[in-house]
Amino acid sequence: MTKLPRAFYDRDTIVVAQELLGKWLFHNADGVERIGKIVEVEAYLGEHDLAAHSSKGLTERTKTMFGPPGFAYVYLIYGVHHCMNVVTERAGHASAVLLRALEPVKNLAGKTNGPGLLCRTMKIDRRLNNHDLLSDAFFIAEPGTAGKISIVKRPRIGVDYAKHWAKRRLRFYIKGNPLVSRP
Repeated sequence: MTKLPRAFYDRDTIVVAQELLGKWLFHNADGVERIGKIVEVEAYLGEHDLAAHSSKGLTERTKTMFGPPGFAYVYLIYGVHHCMNVVTERAGHASAVLLRALEPVKNLAGKTNGPGLLCRTMKIDRRLNNHDLLSDAFFIAEPGTAGKISIVKRPRIGVDYAKHWAKRRLRFYIKGNPLVSRP
């Protein structure tokens, strides 16, 4: 397992989103190594993307999205569920990739299909917001045994308010994976 370098994240968000599929999310929480294979993601393309949090501009909540690439943007939705994004592209661009579903690899007891369930099972919460994904306890890695995958492109889930952005095919998942979210 090889940790992804900062340069991996400092590229076009759509490319990063698709290339995150099949990678492993690693979190050592409470002395337990949890690992899940990323099987579904959504791309958020900066301030002009009406579905992105950054479309509201730089705020206390969104400042991580405006930061350098390779950091976790973790936030709370509905006052209940945490969601994790990976910040992409150059500082100031405010793009990120939402992790939507994982396939359990190690020490994952619970559902991982859906961003809130993924975070709950991986023990990810707001304390990990703005966490450098090049750290030793929380990172994304190349598993070393990545096989060929077929990628499906669909519209993102739950962004109907985003006008024409709601129809853009910015949700990517591994074809045939049973843990992909249901719209």
